[in-house]
Amino acid sequence: MTVCDAPGKVYLFGEHAVVYGEPAVPAAIERRATVSAEPRGDDHVRVEAEDLSLDGFTVEYAGGTEVRPDVDVPTPLVEAAMGYVDAAVRQARDAANAPDAGFDITVESDIPLGAGLGSSAAVVVAGIDAATRALGNPLEPRELADRAYHAEYEVQDGQASRADTFCSTMGGAVRVEGDNCEPIDAPNLPFVVGFDGGAGDTGELVAGVGKLREEYAFAADTVTAIGDIVRTGEDLLADADPGGDPSPATLEELGELMDFNHGLLAALGVSARSLDTMVWAARDAGAHGAKLTGAGGGGCIVALDPSDQTETALSFTQGCEVTFRASLATEGVRVVEP
Repeated sequence: MTVCDAPGKVYLFGEHAVVYGEPAVPAAIERRATVSAEPRGDDHVRVEAEDLSLDGFTVEYAGGTEVRPDVDVPTPLVEAAMGYVDAAVRQARDAANAPDAGFDITVESDIPLGAGLGSSAAVVVAGIDAATRALGNPLEPRELADRAYHAEYEVQDGQASRADTFCSTMGGAVRVEGDNCEPIDAPNLPFVVGFDGGAGDTGELVAGVGKLREEYAFAADTVTAIGDIVRTGEDLLADADPGGDPSPATLEELGELMDFNHGLLAALGVSARSLDTMVWAARDAGAHGAKLTGAGGGGCIVALDPSDQTETALSFTQGCEVTFRASLATEGVRVVEP
């Protein structure tokens, strides 16, 4: 049996604007999805998945990935989770030139589904890595990231970005602009995440921003302004000590940019009352900055605060179901002991 895990991510800056050719900077966090793969003697796939969200539900099922388990979980989340595993298996078979390879697969994750933290990317990256290694055909990181992107692209009907899968593969902070993805240096940022227990409809939210851009010039300008924030943030990260603790001045400036970024995303209609409430609770508690992360509409916010005050405030904020501190995951996908 081969076991791999891969980290989730938060967006420091740039979600939605990245769809229109602007840069984005996601950063990997130490919340991981773990996938084990054991080759079988037939072409069947048996999948067992547990702990696919932070709010405590467990999904257990067996058989082909085309069979939906009977569980009390929102149907789109379960079907998406199974779809990602299925797509990962197809990519692994193709990479290893083993179209009839079967697997026993186990998935565990402490990354909430559909919340903007890259849960699907982590599952796909870890799944492809574990399956190809189990078949004796480990992939180089960039090929792994590319295959994981195509798996997400397939499941998400062409709406996937390379950002999540590249970040999960490489770890650390990365810069994504179109198809160009590169790791960048970053300090050990003090992330605090708040989760409202929900999930936005990524396709609907992306389509909504696209409609605004077509109808209003100022909406297109807003997307461009988000790209400008990303570039300014990159300069700040480049001047910081890689892997070290950022200075208070750097945290303050990065936080201001995150605040600007959230305001622009809200103007584009992709925030939500729960997200805005958590953002303001974090700021009022003394966070240097806070913003939604991911597609929006529900899910998670990320704040910068080296103290315990933001985490404490969010734990008492109405609508915040879970809050946790998350360090920068400097290591991306990796092999772990079974």
